[in-house]
Amino acid sequence: MARKQSDYLAALLAEDEEAQGPAATPAVIDNTPPARPSGTPEEPVPAPPPAPVTAAAPPRPATPRASAPGLGPLRGTTLLNRESALARVASGEVRQVTQLLLDPSRVRVWAGNARSYAHLTEESCRELIDSIIAEGGQKVPAVVRRIENDPAFDYEVIAGTRRHWSIAWLRANSYPQFQFLAQVAQLDDEAAFRLADLENRARKDVSDLERARNYALALKDHYGNHLTRMAERLKLSKGWLSKMLRVASLPDSVVAAFASPADVQLKPGYSLAQALDDKQAQAMILKEARQIAREQDAARSGGRPLLPSAEVLQRLLAAPRTGQSPRGPLFVWDAPATGRCAVSVLSAGRQGITLKLHNGTGATEQDMIEGVRAALESLEAQGKGMQR
Repeated sequence: MARKQSDYLAALLAEDEEAQGPAATPAVIDNTPPARPSGTPEEPVPAPPPAPVTAAAPPRPATPRASAPGLGPLRGTTLLNRESALARVASGEVRQVTQLLLDPSRVRVWAGNARSYAHLTEESCRELIDSIIAEGGQKVPAVVRRIENDPAFDYEVIAGTRRHWSIAWLRANSYPQFQFLAQVAQLDDEAAFRLADLENRARKDVSDLERARNYALALKDHYGNHLTRMAERLKLSKGWLSKMLRVASLPDSVVAAFASPADVQLKPGYSLAQALDDKQAQAMILKEARQIAREQDAARSGGRPLLPSAEVLQRLLAAPRTGQSPRGPLFVWDAPATGRCAVSVLSAGRQGITLKLHNGTGATEQDMIEGVRAALESLEAQGKGMQR
């Protein structure tokens, strides 16, 4: 994490602890033996016998002081060290935190986090999983807060969604001994949002669209739709935040034209949002988006490469200028033996359906009949079937 972000994170947690007061300060794990009760007399430490003149005496261990009954022996500097440690905590030089080892099944993910937990996979978390295995457990704690009135969960993750997913995956895949390491913080929803956003800024696997839509919800929920206040709290440029919120306004039908929502980045997404402001252009862009989405679905079902984001964006922005959308096949069916396109639907309307049967695909006559049947079923599902 960059120094600027690190300073911001420290300030955020410190700000919350000050707001909560002393009752919200968790305890520090301290292995120092307890101090002698007040009024307990100290016994004098006996002096060691003098060493013989003829030979050097071997070093002797320090003689422990007597202590109050039941408290165990205390070294001579214990009381001084303890008083010094307490003074450092009181002065703020040392910050007190609570870290717990938790069962991830008792921890849920906070709904206000931009990261889509459902889209995390073994592949996307592979590097983190390997690191946890190599180090014998999770080393960097997540940040959680306690929740009430939910019998299924005790905490929720504010920052550390990938760590939670990875530990849960490892426990289900041959590493049941691993536990979820978390730092407990008392945060309201606005502070929790800022903390989660800080972590997500440095994550490449959180897309601009995910963050933009997360910002749009937070603007309403935490900042009363005051853009300036939100920008100040997040320490972001007001202009940059405004562009992110414009990207958040992209309709789902346009996002569906891309191979993945992660392909919708800030700069091209903002250009697309601006183009949608024109009502006439909007109708053509939405029409082209639906067409591209059908092509993407056909490519997925046929196991073919999906259209890259640059081509999708070019077609969407060009739709208003051309006056008509470039047409592609409405449906594609591949021969089972070779995987080549054997049947495609070129058009479907009130005048009829245009099918193309491709030569040299290795498909049998029976395969072609099956392909035509699949094409008709697909058109029927799209509401473009044969009119009887």
